[in-house]
Amino acid sequence: MNKTSKIYVAGHRGLVGSAIVKSLTAKGYTNIIGKTHGELDLTCQKDVQEFFEKEKPEYVFLAAAKVGGIVANNTYRADFIYENLAVQNNVIYQSYVHGVKKLLFLGSTCIYPQNAPQPMKEDSLLTSELEYTNEPYAIAKIAGIKMCESYNLQYGTNFISVMPTNLYGPNDNFDLETSHVLPALIRKIHEAKVNQEKEVEIWGSGKPRREFLYSEDMADACVFLMENVDFKDLIGDKKEIRNTHINIGTGEDISIQELAELIQKIVGYEGKLVYNTSKPDGTMLKRTDPSKLNALGWKHKVWLEEGIQTVYGWFLKDNRHI
Repeated sequence: MNKTSKIYVAGHRGLVGSAIVKSLTAKGYTNIIGKTHGELDLTCQKDVQEFFEKEKPEYVFLAAAKVGGIVANNTYRADFIYENLAVQNNVIYQSYVHGVKKLLFLGSTCIYPQNAPQPMKEDSLLTSELEYTNEPYAIAKIAGIKMCESYNLQYGTNFISVMPTNLYGPNDNFDLETSHVLPALIRKIHEAKVNQEKEVEIWGSGKPRREFLYSEDMADACVFLMENVDFKDLIGDKKEIRNTHINIGTGEDISIQELAELIQKIVGYEGKLVYNTSKPDGTMLKRTDPSKLNALGWKHKVWLEEGIQTVYGWFLKDNRHI
């Protein structure tokens, strides 16, 4: 990418997209475009076609997606599979039609089987069944990976896929019904402190272990890959091209209980954390193997406690989520 290349960041206001825009801007890229959902409905084939015809982006970061935590994924199963498939199909296809030089598709490590060996390597994909609560979302993201691979193999495009672990950072979603676990815990524990509540209920046993990556680290990895790695670099001399996606993670995990206690310390809440074991835990272990990305020349920089402190500071200053 040149500093003046026209770069379209789909989902530029979300947690992922806003971090990518920030990273690109910091690196001196000056021709970045984005559209809000009100300006461009990515699920509408006609609207996406007209956008690509008019704007003719050279590079695309496909960060737009319908995302949520375990409750949202399990409750709105049809919405998660339909909307994500529609967005991916439209953006990837129009990128092919309009000769986009390179596209980066962002998925999630929930694509891996429920009982994948830990830490999860890229070649674990499609080796056994998925975790039930987020199966529709995971299937949509797997389809996105395969769509990128298939267009590369049939039409010679340069579309690459990355699978970040659990993300958190500025512009995160703090809605208690649809958010992921880390921002939900920040909000619940903060509100318990403000309201002088004696205890906070946390769903599940607290025993599942999760890996967390600061969103700006993730964005730095995405820009690094767009600048330095092409699809041809990922296939080697394999006869069957599979699993060309790249994990983005830290390779380190923490239990939900340990996470809650860390947030409790950072927020300064002195009440009790109570675990509701009647609520689902989801997959018990979920940690990525980022060795493929590390071998390509990138490693994370922000450690979890530092990242949570930064996000909590942002949460206190931005009241739109409350």
